Amino acid sequence: MSLLLADAFEHESLKAAEPVLRTDVPEALSRQLRWVHSSEVLDIAPLLRGGELLLSGGQALATASDERRVDYVRQLAARGITALAIETGPELPAIPESMLDAGQDAGLPIIELRKVAPFVGIMQAINSLLVSESVAQLQFGDETSHAMAAELAHGGGLDHLLAVLASRTGSSARLVSPSGITLGSATAAAQSGPSDVTTVDVPVRGVLAARLELEVPDDGDANLARVAGERCVDILGLALLQRMPPGLKELAGIELMRAISSGTQSWRLQQLGPASGFPASGPVAAVVVRSSAAGQLRTQLDGILHDAVPQSASYADNAELIALAALPHAKAVASRIALIQALQALETPDGSVIAVGPVAQGIGEAPWSLAEARRTLELASGMGAGSGDVTGVVDAEDFAVERLAEGSLDAAAREGFVRRQLGAVVEHDEQRRSELMRTLAVWLDTGCNTAQAARELHLERQSMHHRLQRIFELCGGDPRGTGRLVALHLATRLARL
Repeated sequence: MSLLLADAFEHESLKAAEPVLRTDVPEALSRQLRWVHSSEVLDIAPLLRGGELLLSGGQALATASDERRVDYVRQLAARGITALAIETGPELPAIPESMLDAGQDAGLPIIELRKVAPFVGIMQAINSLLVSESVAQLQFGDETSHAMAAELAHGGGLDHLLAVLASRTGSSARLVSPSGITLGSATAAAQSGPSDVTTVDVPVRGVLAARLELEVPDDGDANLARVAGERCVDILGLALLQRMPPGLKELAGIELMRAISSGTQSWRLQQLGPASGFPASGPVAAVVVRSSAAGQLRTQLDGILHDAVPQSASYADNAELIALAALPHAKAVASRIALIQALQALETPDGSVIAVGPVAQGIGEAPWSLAEARRTLELASGMGAGSGDVTGVVDAEDFAVERLAEGSLDAAAREGFVRRQLGAVVEHDEQRRSELMRTLAVWLDTGCNTAQAARELHLERQSMHHRLQRIFELCGGDPRGTGRLVALHLATRLARL
């Protein structure tokens, strides 16, 4: 049985802090607990996964504004943590009513810790129990998988396999195709009343073939059911393969993406392209998604591609998800821009990044588009290291100059060009810790639009004019209307490398 918030309340390590539940959230103590974490950072929510008991010493909350406290509670509730425990004392005598109201409205249990207790001891004690529980869940999942494998070996169909899963987890199980058709189902004998649904993707040869839906009753163990479902996807995949093997077009699409990723010779791609629905000479563009959840994002990506382009194929490999999009002949550029905009809707975990490669003229050039997309991600990551700006969708065309320069000029040649064009600006920044180089780069990237550059740099118009005037003095005058404008712009782009 999973650990509940009530179990944490009864644990000696937490009882020493004299916890009191201050919000009246229905069945709060019945919430399952995944981990215990402590932090004084008010922007911690994006770093949590959900299911945590978060411990706070109250120091940051004591000095925060009331609005910031309320936002803190709302963000944690939206992240799906199990509960928030706040230590009260000299710095924070009581939990503010505004926080309690926000927690009540958002359904987040808020606990007051009325005595000082070592958070490290609480975390070590309870998390060790959670780790032991996790191991037990994995063992249970493997045992369930073995039982289902034995059923499959004796000729059992999908309904029989799902019956094994349902009986062991106490959850109703249903296998649904991507189009919503029920492929098999089984109901837990004693299940009644309200329940929650846990969903697990079931791939076959790298392609999403079905989704497993586990309907867990409120008094059931959702974590145990989810782990068992995840450990059984291979068995269900084998059963699906026996029942409905992938078609030739689907298999050709998988082989095409593998061939593109490995840089197979053009003649092989010319064979696989038409077999998987891609015209041999039609324009295409590659998409690369690098994320810790690459495999789980494939279904979403396929849906976006299906709506945005006439034909597409995808393939997940470790932390990288790649795809190829066919573009209409007459509107290749516009269709690619629309695809980039559509990809903004892909919901990815923090730290994920997507790149869209340039248009390739024909399936034979698809590996080039993929390679350029991958190189763009590396350039964007290197140029944005530490800035936090490299997120979302990156357009390879925005890095065309950097890709060309890196491939055609060695580092010494690039550095020499930058020094000759912008040496005085670089020296000024180094000596005075100014940001003239960044100011010039943004101004040039906006087409010398001073007002827009000021907005992007969060500067007053007058401050922007002062910076530009200083830059012009260091560079030999206003470059607009001269051939030096292109040279300066190129130098700012090379400086990023």
